[in-house]
Amino acid sequence: MAETKPALVLHLASPGEPLVFALPAEGADEVAKKLPLLLEHGSVESFETKEDSRIVVNFAHVAVAYVDDLARKGKVFGLH
Repeated sequence: MAETKPALVLHLASPGEPLVFALPAEGADEVAKKLPLLLEHGSVESFETKEDSRIVVNFAHVAVAYVDDLARKGKVFGLH
């Protein structure tokens, strides 16, 4: 099985490229589970990145957030 490279992908409410933060594999599922409530309530949350640093995200400024596998190639949203 191929190695996964999970990342937190944030599309801000303002125009521009998404922000991508590599996540440790062991915590990525937990982050993904939290995202719907964080977006719904515009919460502020901190996350540990794969490089052992911490980021703080104000979800009031985020339009779309998801955890993606950066190791996948040729992905098309909506298809599995």
